[in-house]
Amino acid sequence: MKSPAAILGDVWTSVGGDVAALDRVRLTGEEPQLPSSFRVAAAAQVSVAAAGLAAAEIWRLRSGEAQDVSVDMRHAAAECRSERYLRVDDRPPPPAWDVIAGVYRTGDGRFVRCHTNFPHHRDAVCRVLACKAERDAVQAALMQWKGEEFETAAYAAGGVVALMRSFDEWSALPQARALAELPLIAIEKIGEAPPRPWPKEDRPNGDRPLSGLRVLDLSRVIAGPVAGRTLAAHGADVLLVSGPELPAIPWLTIDTGRGKLTTSIELKREEGRAQLRGLLAEADVFSQGYRPRALAALGFSPQDAARISPGIVYVTLSAYGHAGPWAERRGFDSLVQTATGFNHAEGRAAGIDGPKELPAQMLDHATGYLMAFGAMMAKVRQAREGGSWHVRVSLAQTGRWLWALGRLPDGLNSEDLSGEAVHRSFIATMPSGFGTLKAVTHSALLSRTPARWARPAMPLGSHPPQWPARA
Repeated sequence: MKSPAAILGDVWTSVGGDVAALDRVRLTGEEPQLPSSFRVAAAAQVSVAAAGLAAAEIWRLRSGEAQDVSVDMRHAAAECRSERYLRVDDRPPPPAWDVIAGVYRTGDGRFVRCHTNFPHHRDAVCRVLACKAERDAVQAALMQWKGEEFETAAYAAGGVVALMRSFDEWSALPQARALAELPLIAIEKIGEAPPRPWPKEDRPNGDRPLSGLRVLDLSRVIAGPVAGRTLAAHGADVLLVSGPELPAIPWLTIDTGRGKLTTSIELKREEGRAQLRGLLAEADVFSQGYRPRALAALGFSPQDAARISPGIVYVTLSAYGHAGPWAERRGFDSLVQTATGFNHAEGRAAGIDGPKELPAQMLDHATGYLMAFGAMMAKVRQAREGGSWHVRVSLAQTGRWLWALGRLPDGLNSEDLSGEAVHRSFIATMPSGFGTLKAVTHSALLSRTPARWARPAMPLGSHPPQWPARA
């Protein structure tokens, strides 16, 4: 198996990173850090390090100063489970899942996973099954279904579910074959534009790699928000845009909201779309996690954004990739784990009949850092050669990468990372609009420009839809 340093080298050079920069990275710690047969801790460390190295490279380009980057594997693993260690006024997080979310057997002896944390997804499942939102009722109804037929019907009704497949079953699907033709991170030029000079920043926040850069963050749940949080940690002005009727998961909003401004815009109205167009015209990065057709229908496709803001870096997150028959399919980390073989493989490794989850929402978190990495590397290209750029990542492609890293035969026997150990080593106390937070610090340590969140996490919609003034 490749070392984390070698894996980082592959990721870094795959998008044109300068090989010489890798000499300034120090990766510490040993596998495993979490109980899994997969190399989840290595994936955490490498994805965080890639984003940190990109930030250091931008600092070198802007200031002429090189700096070192170090990432401890245990710290990175903790950061990739940051939501479970968050405390608000010393209160732990509430239950993470809706009452009917989770795994069920179907009438043909298969397993399906239902994701029902958002009310409209729960309603879709119950509508297809013609049952109450109660676990026993859902299980009884599913015994009348074949697993794959329920998966298809639930998606058609607007739900989000996944049939548990083995890796071989997944690999035989057209979607898996489509992913095999795509890179881990796709960066494509989508329009002509002159190079944008790096902002000149004299504000107190102007001492970090991304100071003065403006990022529109249209994302929810984990991967997209983690990308925005990472860009904010390196100095970007990140404006999270939510809608007044969009459901959210409060604890995740708090954890991933550190460092961001947050505003509410109603994109179903022309007034709201005009507000977003105005913000986009002055943005450097547009990061979004909605299905492509949804934003395109509102006038915010990648091509639309390139016309509104020539020189934009447009970042797209999807569940199953941008090519293939599942390109439009909704999905979350837990469902992609289930559909692509991870739950089946972990269950087999643990000797159980049924699915076993990875010990972190690793596809989400790693993809979030890879989104931030891709955004920064595309911005480097824009500043050097001009153009508008489209960065594309997906949970399933990150999963394909994680699988290819290899397996740890005794990994499931490792001791779990305890909350006590995390709170002793990797937690900082900070104010917020929700109360006093105790939260995991950023695990990429930069020698000249330490990462930090200059803005506190705030309730959604706390700020006006405008950018802070540049110096």
